[in-house]
Amino acid sequence: MKLEDEISSFPNSELLNWYKSVKRDLPWRETKNPYKIWMSEIILQQTRVNQGLPYYERFIAAFPKVEDLSNAKEDEVLKLWEGLGYYSRARNLHFTAKLVANEFGGIFPNTYKGLLELKGVGPYTAAAIGSISFGLPVAAVDGNVYRVLSRYFGIMGSIDETATKKKITELANKILAKKDAGNHNQAMMELGATVCSPISPNCEECPLNVSCNAFEQNLQTQLPVRSKKTKVRDRFFYYSVLLSNNEVLVSRRGSGDIWQGLYEFPLLETASRLKDSEIIEQLSLKTNDVIMNVSQEFKHILSHQRIFAKFVLLKSGSFEGSNFMKVKVEKLKEFAFPRLINRYLEKQRLGIVEEV
Repeated sequence: MKLEDEISSFPNSELLNWYKSVKRDLPWRETKNPYKIWMSEIILQQTRVNQGLPYYERFIAAFPKVEDLSNAKEDEVLKLWEGLGYYSRARNLHFTAKLVANEFGGIFPNTYKGLLELKGVGPYTAAAIGSISFGLPVAAVDGNVYRVLSRYFGIMGSIDETATKKKITELANKILAKKDAGNHNQAMMELGATVCSPISPNCEECPLNVSCNAFEQNLQTQLPVRSKKTKVRDRFFYYSVLLSNNEVLVSRRGSGDIWQGLYEFPLLETASRLKDSEIIEQLSLKTNDVIMNVSQEFKHILSHQRIFAKFVLLKSGSFEGSNFMKVKVEKLKEFAFPRLINRYLEKQRLGIVEEV
């Protein structure tokens, strides 16, 4: 069948009927409020639904309106976001809330172009918000949709290549049910998330299987094609947890690296893994510092980095460092830390309190 015929015969009715009968019960599907749709889309960027759902509920409870979010302190926003990762999303969320509340009178743009101008909103997110909230006839194309349409149309080009992504986006807009764009986009995303999965897709349950090229030719495991491998670098972090009078030193991470705006303990980063004795040698301890213990190694995987970290618990007679602030141990839970540090605190906090 020619591509033009495949486009014209795309089973939109079957797709929409399938979606309406099996869609997951999610709170952002009960509204067209652009603030709530925007919130859900930002949270779900690079995040699975089951992980993002409690964050969405937490944010909406804390900030029911965009004005509430705009008036929040950045530390409040980062604390609520804690553990979700990709913290630039949280900072962009806060920035955009201020813009919408203060410059747009609390009203979100209702055009695709206007939505694209919001910080943290790209073509996919703008299309999702625009189609769901305002009925804009624009296809929302994310990783799920790239995969579904690569298989459906039998596209052999790599989805890592710009030309292939452009082709799929054009196809997505051509098959879009323009009179019901919001549901169509959500149906495509739901299909990719629950049926047309990366591994072992459930083709028998797919509403597109009658005319899907990959299903007909048994190419599901070969599509979509990927040509690029993500380069991952290893980093080694050694934190000093300096204790004195039930207080510890913390500082806020600056810009230009991971975890911007989050808090951490004094950090030593090295190019390679150190033995415990080597860690201690490089810490430049004072004579009245007492080493209480060196933690196990904690591993934290990011999209392009693997972090390996250890924590050296020290009892210190005095604190130094203009870039650090003293925090009571029991107050640490009020600060936004990277998940890596929270894992250490969850494991060691009671021990710290008891030993000081």
